[in-house]
Amino acid sequence: MEKRKLKELIVEHTKSVLKNHTLLPRHIPNLSTILNKKEIVVISGVRRCGKSSLMKIIAHDLVLHKKIPAANILYLNFEDERFVEFSYKDFNALYESYLELNDPKGETYLFFDEIQNIPYWEKWINRIYEFEKSKIFVTGSNATLLSGEIATSLTGRNIPVSLFPFSFRELLVTNKIPVDTKSLYDRENRVQIKRYFNSFIEFGGFPEAAIARDNVILQHYFKDILYRDIVARYSIRNIREIKELSLYLSTNISNLCSYRKLAAAISVNSTNTIKNFLDHLENAYLFFRVGLFDYSLKKQLHNPSKTYCVDPALARSMSFKFSHDTGRIYENIVFVELMRRGKEIYYWKSPHHFEVDFIIKEGAKVAEIIQVCADISKDETQRREIRGALEAATEFNLKKAFIITGDFSGELKKEGILITFMPIWRWLIL
Repeated sequence: MEKRKLKELIVEHTKSVLKNHTLLPRHIPNLSTILNKKEIVVISGVRRCGKSSLMKIIAHDLVLHKKIPAANILYLNFEDERFVEFSYKDFNALYESYLELNDPKGETYLFFDEIQNIPYWEKWINRIYEFEKSKIFVTGSNATLLSGEIATSLTGRNIPVSLFPFSFRELLVTNKIPVDTKSLYDRENRVQIKRYFNSFIEFGGFPEAAIARDNVILQHYFKDILYRDIVARYSIRNIREIKELSLYLSTNISNLCSYRKLAAAISVNSTNTIKNFLDHLENAYLFFRVGLFDYSLKKQLHNPSKTYCVDPALARSMSFKFSHDTGRIYENIVFVELMRRGKEIYYWKSPHHFEVDFIIKEGAKVAEIIQVCADISKDETQRREIRGALEAATEFNLKKAFIITGDFSGELKKEGILITFMPIWRWLIL
């Protein structure tokens, strides 16, 4: 690309990131510590979850609070169609153009949005990291951002940050709803929290859809993710198959699904095709698989997985059936929150065929047992959920378990194991 074009893009993009904004703040654990380290910050997550906004928030904070000169900041979004001619050979010209324009003094801060669109980007980033005094931030909408050769090039030189749509707690804080322990005893505040939780179920956590309270936006997001991050990226010819698989998964959130069952559901002959499609959907952060917990790797691999969507409201926007199943919506919400908290997640089945929704593993041991049940009022349901939790606690030598409910709270001690019942809205803001 011509340097003139590059300079125009540098000025335009960086100016846009530094102008005053009203972006919603995000809760990123240890963000201040991450910013003070030399390593490259790699922000990945589903399209439209707020990665670009997080970059803008960081850049703005550097100028406003850390008094970094604006000249020391470079921001570029490679989704701009004017970068269609850009290749890895242009990176040197790009950096030279920035230096010529700004003549920065001291450490520079480089922000590159959706950089995975440019092949071999990691080799240039690695060289800048090695030889320049720069703090580098990159984003991408694909989990392969740090896989294979890329991971090798940046081993030990990057800090991954996984970004999800807004959590329920983030939405409450954004709307100035108190979430401290004392406020939860205030009836009026609790009513407000529950009202916002109903909105969270309906519109999810994608910032634009949540603010506008419009789930038609979510349908557009689904199409964008499917066609831009999956079909185009992996050159998929049979669009019908992967679209039908996505719709089927959105309708069967949290259900056990084997490759064979999924192949039959969308009339595909090859289970390898299903496996590849699921890999693509997971790489785009649209759907995630949860496997069976077993100390036998063979049993883990040969048992079906449960599938969840990155945002249950997004799944609901694609599926009428799912919209009426509160239990599965709650289970999906809990799954995403566990992912957001960085947990290693499995499901489990007891020898007596009682199922536990989530087994949380830390290191080599099971650390937490979580059941999700929207309505615990029926005796049969209560017995089933409690029995599953008790059998899991006994199996993994734990003295406590959680059952996340719609609005029931309490404790039950049985067989030496403490079972805590907690409303989902309260658990989400712990």
